[in-house]
Amino acid sequence: MTRPTTSPAATTHLLYLHGFRSSPRSAKAQQVAARMAEQHPGVVWCCPQLPPSPREAARGLQQLVAGWPRQGMAVVGSSLGGFYARWLALQTGCRAALLNPAAFPQRDLARHIGEHSAWHDPEQRFYFQPEFVDELSALADDITRLRPLSPTTPQNLYAIVSRDDEVLDWREMLDFCAGGDVKLLPGGDHAISDFDQHIDGLFRFLFPAG
Repeated sequence: MTRPTTSPAATTHLLYLHGFRSSPRSAKAQQVAARMAEQHPGVVWCCPQLPPSPREAARGLQQLVAGWPRQGMAVVGSSLGGFYARWLALQTGCRAALLNPAAFPQRDLARHIGEHSAWHDPEQRFYFQPEFVDELSALADDITRLRPLSPTTPQNLYAIVSRDDEVLDWREMLDFCAGGDVKLLPGGDHAISDFDQHIDGLFRFLFPAG
């Protein structure tokens, strides 16, 4: 598995992964999509609706990017999507940007087994099953196994972490992103409601000058 050691290759394919109960209609996903359309219309852009099953989500992501160039692709993930993005980046060697990533979803989501509604469409409901926790644990084991084999650098990992995240522990997120270029917000919230003030930094990582 190779990693860029100097300047990363230009991004030609970009994947955005939303969080738990979220969708491609989330505010951050929409902001990234709008900027992609405006500034990088030639880049392949994909923001899929992820299934509730982590195993199905992981399998679908692998199939989705199977033909993508590893040096030219990048993935952005928010919350649970950040966990998936970290996993996918370690699997493929691509760059990743994590937005308040879930470091231990197998622990945290164990408290949320049951039926849920989607944030952006309350009429859409899904059931988070007990076996999904085991599926998350399997992906977490993959991350633990692959991290020592693929050193994290500011060139291949960027993160935005809110110190006042009301859902996730910022210290766990910092450890999850250790070695990368981490922007620690002194306040903020889980949704990164002021994302418009930080999107420039994200795009400098995704599309470095020169």
